[in-house]
Amino acid sequence: MKNICILGATGSIGTQALDVIRRERDSFSLSAISANKSWEKIIDIINEFNPKFATLMDSIAYEKVKIYCKENNKNTEVLLGIEGLNTIASLDEVDMVLTSVVGMIGLYPTLKAIQSGKDIALANKETLVVAGEIIMEEALKNNVKILPVDSEHGAIFQCLRGNSYKDVNKILLTASGGPFRGKSREELKNVTVDEALKHPKWNMGKKISIDSATLMNKGLEVIEAHFLFDVDYDDIQVVVHPESIVHSMVEYKDGSIIAQLAAADMRLPIQYAFNYPERKEAIIEKLDFYTIKSLTFEKPDMKTFRPLKLAYEAGKAKGLMPAILNAANEAAVELFLNKRIKFLTIGDILEDAMEKFCSKEKFTIEEIIETDKRVKEYVNSKYLT
Repeated sequence: MKNICILGATGSIGTQALDVIRRERDSFSLSAISANKSWEKIIDIINEFNPKFATLMDSIAYEKVKIYCKENNKNTEVLLGIEGLNTIASLDEVDMVLTSVVGMIGLYPTLKAIQSGKDIALANKETLVVAGEIIMEEALKNNVKILPVDSEHGAIFQCLRGNSYKDVNKILLTASGGPFRGKSREELKNVTVDEALKHPKWNMGKKISIDSATLMNKGLEVIEAHFLFDVDYDDIQVVVHPESIVHSMVEYKDGSIIAQLAAADMRLPIQYAFNYPERKEAIIEKLDFYTIKSLTFEKPDMKTFRPLKLAYEAGKAKGLMPAILNAANEAAVELFLNKRIKFLTIGDILEDAMEKFCSKEKFTIEEIIETDKRVKEYVNSKYLT
């Protein structure tokens, strides 16, 4: 029996992870969960899975869940805030931590989990983007597995299995292209928030959906792939694949390309990470090749979707530059979702922040947090008008 802690249990990834646990109760036990404000969903999870711990980031939500557990004689201990996250991520009884919270908040508990010897099912992009070198060094030092939980990196992880990393020529990172694939900058000038949130293939949270629309999501994945698989940025090629059937590929030095194909369903990479190195019976709908009419591949338009181009530049700049890029993007997406800026202004903000703030080669976690704060304050002060 493997004991799982889910950071971000009420979001898209967390909800699908619960489905995996629900289907494989003989293999997994849910020891701890967290959420931001979704107290009603947390209560539902407590009633179904009876975890030992639940952490809420919002104080009002914390009080509601705490009162419910007391009045209904629930054994779940309710915790509050970042200290609660750190506590459940490092519990002795936990074997694996799924980090599926959105944003920088996932950095500290992920690091705590690694230092406590927990394997990480990683769905929080920001952790590797802003602190990839630190995280991978800590994982190596503590003999911890970092198992990617997204369709692309999960696919690459599978394509590399049984092969030597030294034989890799390049990684082919696929992208659906988002809701605006093929659109020009002129056509994107006045797109609405609702239009940007309508992803053609995946059901995701608001922040990730906007990142997909700008192709920033793919840019973050490029930086992730660099750290996860120790591949140079010049050897990571983004390929737009609108059908979202090929989830990524690896090209080897002999010219062979190994691809991972499956239905567009996040439960597969979650299930694979939870059970690694084993495979279990399918939780997703299997592909029927007789019904697949075509698979198409395109070059991404980095002039129109500048965030992808800027992510490559930030990654190659190293140091704190990916953290600067990430902070600016988080602030810009929030402004766009609140209808304070236009869609294309997101790219302007990223470029502005990268020019405004200086990077440094060596840094601490505390310096990452401070940089994140300064960049967001700058963006909000300049663009929140």
